[in-house]
Amino acid sequence: MNFVKNLTRGIIRENPIFVLLLGMCPTLAVTTSAVNGMGMGLATTAVLIGSNVVISAMRKIIPDNIRIPAFVVIIASFVTIIGMLMKAYLPTLDAALGIFIPLIVVNCIILARAEAFAFSNSVVDSFADGLGMGLGFTLALILLGSIREILGAGSLFGFTLFGPAYEPVLLMILPPGAFLTLGLMIGFINWKSKKKA
Repeated sequence: MNFVKNLTRGIIRENPIFVLLLGMCPTLAVTTSAVNGMGMGLATTAVLIGSNVVISAMRKIIPDNIRIPAFVVIIASFVTIIGMLMKAYLPTLDAALGIFIPLIVVNCIILARAEAFAFSNSVVDSFADGLGMGLGFTLALILLGSIREILGAGSLFGFTLFGPAYEPVLLMILPPGAFLTLGLMIGFINWKSKKKA
Protein backbone atom coordinates (compact mmCIF):
# COMPACT_ATOMS: atom_id res chain seq x y z
CA MET A 1 0.00 0.00 0.00
CA ASN A 2 0.97 3.62 -0.37
CA PHE A 3 2.82 5.08 2.65
CA VAL A 4 1.27 8.55 2.25
CA LYS A 5 -2.24 7.11 1.84
CA ASN A 6 -1.83 5.07 5.05
CA LEU A 7 -0.48 8.12 6.86
CA THR A 8 -3.20 10.57 5.82
CA ARG A 9 -6.15 8.18 6.16
CA GLY A 10 -6.20 8.45 9.97
CA ILE A 11 -5.81 12.20 9.97
CA ILE A 12 -8.73 13.04 7.71
CA ARG A 13 -10.81 10.32 6.02
CA GLU A 14 -10.86 7.85 8.94
CA ASN A 15 -10.18 10.16 11.88
CA PRO A 16 -10.63 8.02 15.01
CA ILE A 17 -12.64 10.66 16.88
CA PHE A 18 -14.67 12.53 14.27
CA VAL A 19 -15.34 9.72 11.76
CA LEU A 20 -14.85 6.32 13.43
CA LEU A 21 -16.00 7.50 16.89
CA LEU A 22 -13.39 5.38 18.68
CA GLY A 23 -11.67 6.24 21.95
CA MET A 24 -14.54 8.32 23.30
CA CYS A 25 -13.76 7.81 27.03
CA PRO A 26 -10.37 9.57 27.04
CA THR A 27 -11.64 12.05 24.47
CA LEU A 28 -14.43 13.26 26.72
CA ALA A 29 -12.54 12.93 30.00
CA VAL A 30 -9.13 14.51 29.42
CA THR A 31 -9.86 17.35 26.99
CA THR A 32 -10.46 20.01 29.64
CA SER A 33 -7.37 21.73 28.24
CA ALA A 34 -5.29 21.71 25.08
CA VAL A 35 -2.22 20.49 27.01
CA ASN A 36 -4.10 17.48 28.38
CA GLY A 37 -5.41 16.66 24.91
CA MET A 38 -1.96 16.92 23.39
CA GLY A 39 -0.40 14.78 26.15
CA MET A 40 -3.00 12.04 25.83
CA GLY A 41 -2.81 12.14 22.04
CA LEU A 42 0.98 11.88 21.92
CA ALA A 43 1.03 9.06 24.48
CA THR A 44 -1.56 7.15 22.44
CA THR A 45 0.36 7.86 19.22
CA ALA A 46 3.55 6.42 20.70
CA VAL A 47 1.71 3.26 21.79
CA LEU A 48 -0.04 2.99 18.40
CA ILE A 49 3.19 3.23 16.44
CA GLY A 50 5.10 0.84 18.70
CA SER A 51 2.37 -1.78 18.90
CA ASN A 52 1.57 -1.61 15.18
CA VAL A 53 5.24 -2.12 14.26
CA VAL A 54 5.79 -5.02 16.69
CA ILE A 55 2.51 -6.75 15.81
CA SER A 56 3.23 -6.41 12.10
CA ALA A 57 6.77 -7.75 12.55
CA MET A 58 5.47 -10.74 14.56
CA ARG A 59 2.30 -11.41 12.55
CA LYS A 60 3.63 -14.61 10.99
CA ILE A 61 4.61 -16.15 14.33
CA ILE A 62 1.55 -15.18 16.41
CA PRO A 63 -1.01 -18.02 16.15
CA ASP A 64 -4.50 -16.91 15.08
CA ASN A 65 -6.21 -18.40 18.12
CA ILE A 66 -4.19 -16.27 20.59
CA ARG A 67 -3.74 -13.10 18.57
CA ILE A 68 -5.95 -10.88 20.76
CA PRO A 69 -4.17 -11.82 24.03
CA ALA A 70 -0.84 -11.35 22.22
CA PHE A 71 -1.97 -7.90 21.03
CA VAL A 72 -2.96 -6.93 24.58
CA VAL A 73 0.42 -8.02 25.99
CA ILE A 74 2.32 -6.06 23.32
CA ILE A 75 0.14 -2.98 23.80
CA ALA A 76 0.38 -3.22 27.61
CA SER A 77 4.17 -3.32 27.36
CA PHE A 78 4.24 -0.05 25.42
CA VAL A 79 1.69 1.55 27.74
CA THR A 80 3.81 0.60 30.75
CA ILE A 81 6.89 2.19 29.17
CA ILE A 82 4.97 5.39 28.28
CA GLY A 83 3.44 5.51 31.78
CA MET A 84 6.84 5.20 33.44
CA LEU A 85 8.36 7.88 31.19
CA MET A 86 5.47 10.25 31.93
CA LYS A 87 5.76 9.68 35.69
CA ALA A 88 9.49 10.37 35.53
CA TYR A 89 9.59 13.35 33.17
CA LEU A 90 6.06 14.82 33.07
CA PRO A 91 4.60 14.25 36.55
CA THR A 92 2.10 17.13 36.31
CA LEU A 93 0.67 15.87 33.03
CA ASP A 94 0.70 12.31 34.36
CA ALA A 95 -1.34 13.44 37.38
CA ALA A 96 -3.79 15.35 35.13
CA LEU A 97 -4.36 12.36 32.84
CA GLY A 98 -4.56 9.94 35.77
CA ILE A 99 -6.12 6.56 35.11
CA PHE A 100 -6.50 7.25 31.38
CA ILE A 101 -2.82 6.53 30.69
CA PRO A 102 -3.03 2.88 31.90
CA LEU A 103 -6.38 2.56 30.13
CA ILE A 104 -4.67 3.11 26.77
CA VAL A 105 -4.22 -0.69 26.88
CA VAL A 106 -7.90 -1.19 26.14
CA ASN A 107 -8.35 1.81 23.86
CA CYS A 108 -10.53 0.77 20.91
CA ILE A 109 -8.33 2.64 18.43
CA ILE A 110 -5.21 0.64 19.28
CA LEU A 111 -6.91 -2.76 19.38
CA ALA A 112 -8.82 -1.98 16.18
CA ARG A 113 -5.67 -0.97 14.29
CA ALA A 114 -3.81 -4.05 15.54
CA GLU A 115 -6.60 -6.37 14.38
CA ALA A 116 -7.72 -4.57 11.22
CA PHE A 117 -4.38 -3.37 9.89
CA ALA A 118 -1.10 -4.30 11.59
CA PHE A 119 -1.79 -8.04 11.69
CA SER A 120 -2.14 -8.21 7.91
CA ASN A 121 0.22 -5.52 6.57
CA SER A 122 3.95 -4.79 6.36
CA VAL A 123 5.95 -3.06 9.08
CA VAL A 124 6.34 0.14 7.02
CA ASP A 125 2.63 0.33 6.22
CA SER A 126 1.77 -0.43 9.85
CA PHE A 127 4.11 2.34 11.01
CA ALA A 128 2.40 4.80 8.64
CA ASP A 129 -1.04 3.66 9.80
CA GLY A 130 -0.11 4.01 13.48
CA LEU A 131 1.40 7.45 12.94
CA GLY A 132 -1.58 8.65 10.87
CA MET A 133 -4.21 7.36 13.30
CA GLY A 134 -2.22 8.73 16.23
CA LEU A 135 -1.85 12.15 14.65
CA GLY A 136 -5.55 12.22 13.78
CA PHE A 137 -6.41 11.32 17.37
CA THR A 138 -3.96 13.91 18.73
CA LEU A 139 -5.22 16.70 16.48
CA ALA A 140 -8.82 15.93 17.41
CA LEU A 141 -7.99 16.00 21.14
CA ILE A 142 -6.04 19.26 20.82
CA LEU A 143 -8.88 20.88 18.89
CA LEU A 144 -11.51 19.72 21.36
CA GLY A 145 -9.33 20.64 24.35
CA SER A 146 -8.55 24.07 22.87
CA ILE A 147 -12.20 24.96 22.35
CA ARG A 148 -13.12 23.81 25.86
CA GLU A 149 -10.16 25.62 27.45
CA ILE A 150 -10.77 28.89 25.58
CA LEU A 151 -14.46 29.00 26.48
CA GLY A 152 -14.17 27.39 29.92
CA ALA A 153 -11.06 29.11 31.27
CA GLY A 154 -10.28 31.96 28.88
CA SER A 155 -6.85 30.51 28.13
CA LEU A 156 -5.04 28.36 25.58
CA PHE A 157 -2.17 26.03 26.50
CA GLY A 158 -2.25 27.74 29.90
CA PHE A 159 -1.76 31.26 28.54
CA THR A 160 -4.51 33.76 29.38
CA LEU A 161 -6.23 35.08 26.25
CA PHE A 162 -8.67 37.54 27.74
CA GLY A 163 -8.43 40.07 30.52
CA PRO A 164 -9.71 39.68 34.06
CA ALA A 165 -13.17 40.80 32.96
CA TYR A 166 -13.69 37.54 31.02
CA GLU A 167 -16.51 35.41 32.42
CA PRO A 168 -15.65 31.75 31.67
CA VAL A 169 -18.37 29.37 30.57
CA LEU A 170 -17.83 26.80 33.33
CA LEU A 171 -20.04 24.28 31.55
CA MET A 172 -17.26 23.85 28.97
CA ILE A 173 -14.77 22.32 31.42
CA LEU A 174 -17.40 19.98 32.88
CA PRO A 175 -18.47 16.63 31.29
CA PRO A 176 -21.59 18.11 29.63
CA GLY A 177 -19.32 20.63 27.89
CA ALA A 178 -17.29 17.77 26.44
CA PHE A 179 -20.40 16.07 25.04
CA LEU A 180 -21.78 19.33 23.67
CA THR A 181 -18.53 20.40 22.01
CA LEU A 182 -17.81 16.97 20.52
CA GLY A 183 -21.38 16.62 19.25
CA LEU A 184 -21.27 20.03 17.56
CA MET A 185 -17.88 19.26 16.01
CA ILE A 186 -19.02 15.89 14.64
CA GLY A 187 -22.23 17.49 13.36
CA PHE A 188 -20.24 20.22 11.60
CA ILE A 189 -17.87 17.69 10.01
CA ASN A 190 -20.80 15.53 8.81
CA TRP A 191 -22.54 18.61 7.40
CA LYS A 192 -19.36 19.65 5.52
CA SER A 193 -18.89 16.10 4.21
CA LYS A 194 -22.46 15.97 2.86
CA LYS A 195 -22.04 19.37 1.21
CA LYS A 196 -18.98 18.08 -0.68
CA ALA A 197 -20.73 14.90 -1.85
